[in-house]
Amino acid sequence: MFDHNLFGMRLLEIRTARGEKQPDLAKALDVSVTQISEMENGKKGTTLPKLALICQHYKVSADYLLGLTDDPKPHKRKKN
Repeated sequence: MFDHNLFGMRLLEIRTARGEKQPDLAKALDVSVTQISEMENGKKGTTLPKLALICQHYKVSADYLLGLTDDPKPHKRKKN
């Protein structure tokens, strides 16, 4: 089950580890700083398109942010 608090904690951890401030991430996602704060505090989630942008921006897996794995590295796609 999705846990807003775990998502927020991991987002905050990744953002600060990369030396970004909330306004930096807000600009990258085209959202308000308040929305970033609410996500990091576990009050709100985000949309799938914004989740994809977060994953691309920080090069982490959605599974990690959603609490489905403890491995932040994205998995490589298999080529058909």
